Amino acid sequence: MNKELIINSTSSEVEIALLEDKLLVELNKEKSNNEFTVGDIYLGRIKKIMPGLNAAFVDVGYEKDAFLHYLDLGPQIQTLLNYIKKGQTEAGNPLYIGDFDLAEDIQKTGKITQVLKPNMDIIVQIAKEPISTKGPRVTSEIAFPGRFLVLIPFSDKISVSQKIKSAEERNRLKRLITSIKPKNCGIIIRTVAENKLVADLDADLRNLYNKWEVITKKLASAKPPQKIIGEIDRTSAILRDALNESFNNIVVNDSVLFEDIRSYIQRIVPDKVNIVQLHKGKVPVFDRYGIDK
Repeated sequence: MNKELIINSTSSEVEIALLEDKLLVELNKEKSNNEFTVGDIYLGRIKKIMPGLNAAFVDVGYEKDAFLHYLDLGPQIQTLLNYIKKGQTEAGNPLYIGDFDLAEDIQKTGKITQVLKPNMDIIVQIAKEPISTKGPRVTSEIAFPGRFLVLIPFSDKISVSQKIKSAEERNRLKRLITSIKPKNCGIIIRTVAENKLVADLDADLRNLYNKWEVITKKLASAKPPQKIIGEIDRTSAILRDALNESFNNIVVNDSVLFEDIRSYIQRIVPDKVNIVQLHKGKVPVFDRYGIDK
């Protein structure tokens, strides 16, 4: 199957069309310069505890405080809070996730007042972007999605996509990941990891773990509310999720975005960097490819 990604960038939004054998199968729209994007990670500060909602409001720098429910704390919230405290108070000392003893998982039926207090600093990830009069919804169960894997700090669980049906392949992937993953890092093996070499999986895992190390290094100097690391934008997310051997053409009408995408492709699949093309001419890029919005 021939897959093409056609990208139309304007001053207000980026439109991303996915074509399969010249037919439009998916159209995404992303507002330009959108802050508080799903996946962004912030060092926030607890502003208010709401026992009746079993939730807290967190200052992440948005005009409305973010909403954090008890069920979105993650089972290892106590370990995360210990990690944050140590990272802030022991500046200059290397902080390695494998050196931490994982705390006992919090109870699913517990109360947020047992875990959080006002003015406490906390690392959160945007789970739902702000809309209307509501601030973003956040989670403190951090996850880093990659091309083949998803890394979850403060976990040791390895799970494999149910879409990988072969028991032999599932066992192979589990053995490989067990041999290379850092201690206290859980891994979800995505469907596209099927039949991939250990070198591909290792490179993806290193890239994801580097993101966690960026957070660790910033803890000593970060002052809430502050974005610590941003998720890749929707364009790159589609590239990450959809890029495979049949994805052979990416056309974009903006020179800056063209260079960004080339850089991203160069980093994850260097032998495919030449499939990225810059659209030129007076005919709009969507018209050239017969895309009817």
